[in-house]
Amino acid sequence: MDWLLSVTDHIVEFVPSQQISKDGTNMEVMVTRQRSDLLANIPGLLKLDAILIETLDNFGQEQEFWYVSKNENQDMDNSSQRDDKWWHPIVKVPENGLSETSRKRLQYQKESVNQVLKAAMNINAQVLSEIQIPESYIDSLPKNGRESLGDSIYKSITVDSFDPLQFLSAMDFSTEHKVLDFKNRIEASILIWKRKMNQKDGWNPWSSGISSGKRELFEVRAETILLLLKQQFPGVAQSSLDISKIQENRDVGLAIQESYSRVLESLAFSVMSRIEDVLHADSLTRTQRCSEIDCSGDTDTLGIK
Repeated sequence: MDWLLSVTDHIVEFVPSQQISKDGTNMEVMVTRQRSDLLANIPGLLKLDAILIETLDNFGQEQEFWYVSKNENQDMDNSSQRDDKWWHPIVKVPENGLSETSRKRLQYQKESVNQVLKAAMNINAQVLSEIQIPESYIDSLPKNGRESLGDSIYKSITVDSFDPLQFLSAMDFSTEHKVLDFKNRIEASILIWKRKMNQKDGWNPWSSGISSGKRELFEVRAETILLLLKQQFPGVAQSSLDISKIQENRDVGLAIQESYSRVLESLAFSVMSRIEDVLHADSLTRTQRCSEIDCSGDTDTLGIK
């Protein structure tokens, strides 16, 4: 990482500075310093990286849980494994579950890693927004928002009374492919509406019956939907717009920030997923133990949700 980031030390900008000459005269001169976006983001990314490394180093040191692969013990009860994470090794905890201290430590680690994930996502989104949209992507866009979204989605967004949460709840997001396809459509429609409102590019007007104010309203609605979608599906793959930006980008400083933050996103998501596996196994074990000793229906004392 030091080798990769050392390049950013030489990506500089000119800034004014005061200099005192030999005769005591104050002069304003231009000096170089690291570019402002790198100066703001690189220390933050390094801090997030350090938090993840510390979490990994501390993970499992309490020795209250362990992993068992399927190949090692085919006869072992695999009930602690989650169906949506079948490729993970099976987590095992003591028959009484984790101690209260270990459980609290894991919860704290999960919350800490979740904050790292959000911070890395924010930096990545900010950097991507600064990368210029390639002309090749713009040329591939449909001519209007209706064509990009499809009639059904377009009608739902352009109704007089619009509720973004209700709109998203009615969408089919059963697979990652459907989520990504919807995200691509929304991002394309936002860009189309923005460009339609800016007549400098010479595109044909969208329609004589639709005012600029309504286009702006539709754009705001689409951006709200996109924000909620990213919060609901933080691990979804990159959109066509993001991929196009990354492939065509020629700014080394932005490329380093984008790739570093994206790697930290992936690592944080993986670490949090492993912590959730342990907490899930602990919850199942305590639930089973409770049923065996008759907890009189009061599972709150065990902290089981």
